[in-house]
Amino acid sequence: MSFKDATLTEVDAAMNEAHVAFLSYKNFSGKKRAAFLRAISDEMEALGDELVKTAMSETALPEARIIGERGRTTGQCRMFADYIEEGSWVEGRIDTAIPDRTPAPKPDIRKKLIPIGPVVVFGAANFPLAYSTAGGDTASALAAGCPVIVKAHPAHAKTSELVAGAIKKAMNKTGMPAGVFQHLHGSGFEVGQALVKHPRTCAVGFTGSFLGGKALFDLANQRPTPIPVFAEMSSTNPVVLLPDSLKKDFEKTANTLSSSIVLGVGQFCTNPGLLFAVEGDGLEQFIKYLSAGISKSLPAEMLHEGIAKNYVKRLSETLSQKGVKLEVQAETESKTGDKDQGRPTVASVQAATFLENPSLAEEVFGPFSLIVRCKDMNELNSVVGRIHGQLTSSIIGEVEEIAKHTSLINMLTEKAGRLIINNVPTGVEVCPSQNHGGPFPATTDSRFTAVGTDAIKRFARPLSFQNFPDSLLPDELKNNNPLGIWREVNGEMTRKNL
Repeated sequence: MSFKDATLTEVDAAMNEAHVAFLSYKNFSGKKRAAFLRAISDEMEALGDELVKTAMSETALPEARIIGERGRTTGQCRMFADYIEEGSWVEGRIDTAIPDRTPAPKPDIRKKLIPIGPVVVFGAANFPLAYSTAGGDTASALAAGCPVIVKAHPAHAKTSELVAGAIKKAMNKTGMPAGVFQHLHGSGFEVGQALVKHPRTCAVGFTGSFLGGKALFDLANQRPTPIPVFAEMSSTNPVVLLPDSLKKDFEKTANTLSSSIVLGVGQFCTNPGLLFAVEGDGLEQFIKYLSAGISKSLPAEMLHEGIAKNYVKRLSETLSQKGVKLEVQAETESKTGDKDQGRPTVASVQAATFLENPSLAEEVFGPFSLIVRCKDMNELNSVVGRIHGQLTSSIIGEVEEIAKHTSLINMLTEKAGRLIINNVPTGVEVCPSQNHGGPFPATTDSRFTAVGTDAIKRFARPLSFQNFPDSLLPDELKNNNPLGIWREVNGEMTRKNL
């Protein structure tokens, strides 16, 4: 089954219909939007094996991975449903009037978050469910009160079409306006560019390559009215291996990182692509055991031909750089003629060479890691100080040793959106405290997360109401607090009535 690219006329019609839907959907109660999100989860689950098998056939991902990702996707929808149904997410703030204040009276001012308008979401190549049609961007935008227009990723268009059908069934069952969700196909750049440039588009959600995300970001800022692009783009997720601890636990550390490097054929945005360590016996033993694990791993089919070709290209470019030493590759080569397989690989380079060659700090998307050999902790600190923004940064070492190097933690707080001690970066827990974002080029706006309940804030903006009569205020800001939500009233968090 093939799908035709949307025409510019269809793009325009979808965006205009989304705008019409926004005029009513933005005023729907949290309970009504929550019912819609729960219905999406129900309809996705009702697709059963058809969804799982379709996703497997399009992505080469195993059944367990697809089933787990489906659970994460439906779980996210239900998480946001609970969040908006309770209602405190709008961050209601009330400063009551003081008419006799001198030298000037104080007005009554009340503020809450409101939805920003239609959101364009680009399906991600590496997550056919959790970051695609009904993924985190879509769920958080719908939760905020924003219609969503999804551009399906061509690598799993059938899967996207199935999920879109489930969302439309949920719309019908819960009485949503017709344009609250739109689904378009586009194998080239034209459809995506038209969606970003359309005057009805108010924000964009994207997960993918640096080049793709930066192109959308630049396009959005060239509009007569610029809009935010929340793009997750590139991260090498550096792991610092402290020397004393590495001497003691080189085998355990090697086994842990070996599994993380090859997990999902390295096709996670949190794959540990850089390993920083001080030269010595501990590092040599670590490399020995890491090599044993990588050599026994098997090449596996990557998500699609484009990703596989890019991995082979970037890997070759990196290994050909001056001073880069190939440490190990999987003993089994990729199948003859099968260009869609990724062969696990680890290389190393001296820190001085790494610092001289910025290209070595760029992401190689796939099962690859580069070990950066440092002469001492001073050089390791220099390397950490030069890396760019990341989704995650990790430190592996005993607590006592980490305590001696708090400067590392201080530096990494400026570099990453999530700091990890004694664990690998792969695996992103979906919970309110999660931050899945980071300084550029990891994302285009480090103030926001793509995972967790705070993801909703990407698609909302604050609005203040001054001197409004109580009858005209939204329920979240009325004196009697009819929704019973938490609000900040004259500087105090409370659920009490005024």
